[in-house]
Amino acid sequence: MSATTLLKWITGICEAFLAIPVIGGTFILSGGWQPLLFMFVFHVIVLIVSVKQNEFSSGSVAGMVANALGIIPVVGWILHTITAIILIIDAGKSTVKK
Repeated sequence: MSATTLLKWITGICEAFLAIPVIGGTFILSGGWQPLLFMFVFHVIVLIVSVKQNEFSSGSVAGMVANALGIIPVVGWILHTITAIILIIDAGKSTVKK
């Protein structure tokens, strides 16, 4: 499994956790919005690694948008859910290819 595929799995699982309505929201609020900043930076790192390995990650771009707009409660929940789905599907496809 390539580093990009592993990172997509990790970010997909993290985004899925943030998409859990009460638990994810409580985690974000208890962290003082820092989890959103951390995930934004993590998505930037995954995007850089994937581009260097010639495997563009649209899920990372969606993740950056989701974490930038994640401060809006319902919008953040929807975007985290969509991003988690995109990343997990992309990681699954990458896993099957290898």
